[in-house]
Order: sequence, then C-alpha cells, then structure tokens
Amino acid sequence: MCVQPSFIIGTNNEDGSYNFAPITWVSITSEKDNDYLLVISMFGTKRTKQNVIRTGIFSVNLVSSDMLELMDYFGTRHAKDGSKDEILYNVCRGKVVDVPVLDSSRWVYECEVDKSIEIGESTTFFCKIRNIQVDERFVCQDTFDIDLTKLDPVIYSGMYHSIGRLLGKIGDFSQ
Repeated sequence: MCVQPSFIIGTNNEDGSYNFAPITWVSITSEKDNDYLLVISMFGTKRTKQNVIRTGIFSVNLVSSDMLELMDYFGTRHAKDGSKDEILYNVCRGKVVDVPVLDSSRWVYECEVDKSIEIGESTTFFCKIRNIQVDERFVCQDTFDIDLTKLDPVIYSGMYHSIGRLLGKIGDFSQ
C-alpha cells in the first residue's frame, strides 16, 4: 500500500484539444537553492504520458472530494476510445504555461519538464513549477501553511479516502 494524493494531469493533444487523466504518483523534491521540482511518474503508453514527452508541459490539478466523480470518469475512460466529454466540466488555460486547467481544482501546478528517467515501462519526470494557482478561499502565508482538511484532497491507496482532521504542526508534540 502507498498512500498518495490524487491529481488530474492536463495535457495538450497534437490536434490542440486537451486530455486529462488521473495520476497519483506525484511528489516534490528539492533541487538547488531550495528550488522545488515536481516529480511525477507515469506507467505504460497512455496518451497523457505521450503528450508530456512530446510537449514537455502539463498541468497538475489537485483532486478534492467534490471532484471525485470527474477523477473516476477520467480514470475509467481512455483517450484512444475518443474524447472524454460525456460529463460536464470547465477548462481554462494556464496563466503561465499553455496547458489545460480544470476550473474545479482548488490547487493547480503549471509545469515544464526539466529532465526525465525511464525505468521499464515507467517514466519519471522532474519538472519546474512555473506557476501555482490556488483557489482564493485558501489564503496562506506559504505552501506549508495550508489546512488540508479545508482543501479536502482525495487520497488514494487502492481506494479513495479523505482527510478527517488537522492534528498539528511540526514541533507541537515534542517535549
């Protein structure tokens, strides 16, 4: 079991249309001078992965519990079977990177691939975060100051979960 936050990745298809797919293998690492890189791994030959390899850009839309139907829909439909437009959702363009962004996402990263590593059928992308869009309801001093219970992310471990309560900050429990 691996507990992971859920994201919907937005990419540009060759014809200019957009494509979305849920991905949960997403994390952050630090490069130099406290510059963060978003790390995302994709398995197989899905169109989302092909689009990232081709364009080097994508959006990372955090899934909150009110987006669960959309995530599940994208996860059970494949781009090879046609457009994913059987349910309503609104899309806009990134503010810095020309990528599709889901209006319903409360936290969005606009990313550009810096480097990638292939292991077997998986590709891990290390990406520069070019912009972060945060819903105006979530004012925070920095990215570590957000109350996840209010952001309400979907957590995936083979099944969907949500976060129940805020327990405290680092240092709150040391003696």
